[in-house]
Amino acid sequence: MNNRSLTRGDAGVIGAAVLLFIASFLDLYDTDGGGSWNGWSSDFFPALPSIYLAGIIGGGLIVGSRFLPQADKEFAGLKLAQWGTALSVTSFWAAFWTMTGGPEMANKGVGFVLAFIATLILAALAIAAPMVPALQAPLIPAGGPKAPPSAYGQPQAYGAQPGQPQPGQPQAGYGYPGPGAQQPPYGSQPGVSAVQQPAAADPNFQPFWFAVPAARPLYDENGAPTPVAELAPGTWYLAVEQRGQALVAQTQDGRRGVLQDTSGIQRG
Repeated sequence: MNNRSLTRGDAGVIGAAVLLFIASFLDLYDTDGGGSWNGWSSDFFPALPSIYLAGIIGGGLIVGSRFLPQADKEFAGLKLAQWGTALSVTSFWAAFWTMTGGPEMANKGVGFVLAFIATLILAALAIAAPMVPALQAPLIPAGGPKAPPSAYGQPQAYGAQPGQPQPGQPQAGYGYPGPGAQQPPYGSQPGVSAVQQPAAADPNFQPFWFAVPAARPLYDENGAPTPVAELAPGTWYLAVEQRGQALVAQTQDGRRGVLQDTSGIQRG
């Protein structure tokens, strides 16, 4: 399970489902005489599957579909996230109409109030998450502390000074230039350029929408080794350019970068 697949919207769905589960054990109705019923009471059995179980299962399908392969995300012609959205809305619909009913001489308890709030939040997030970029942002951002690049384009060893030879680097002499020497142009002698040049763009490329099967980094267009963003499964991104096997992609918030690993992507 990759936690980087979760979004902010998924975190809200999980919270609403947990609140709904807790509310099912609190008073759904109570009376002035001390009687009470919760969501699991047999006297009000329809409330259990229509409000509580529908919302909890719906939230589970929305979040659980993040961790499944693309081929396993459909059932009966609909995606699991779509089934989850439908059950979440059904849960809120049932809670809304339950407000107008109930037994005589009974009051709606704290469990019903919490359940109604939880189903409202759950249905709202299920509908809004695929359309609001802020809710599609990864819950755990990609990246972390990176070692500064050395003069040869490799990470510099901890504690080493700039210009000093690093372990595994070619030393001056024996046919190799020193750290401060200018590198010869590509093709002037055996060897390759220290910096990989980006491939030329395909002039016949047509932009398209795509989704990735797993979380993948998006690198800077200028060839910098530090990712500028991370693409998450379950979200559609726009491919605006192709460079060899790589794609230049644009995220929901407008950031652009190069997706080097394009294997298994799903075209929209």
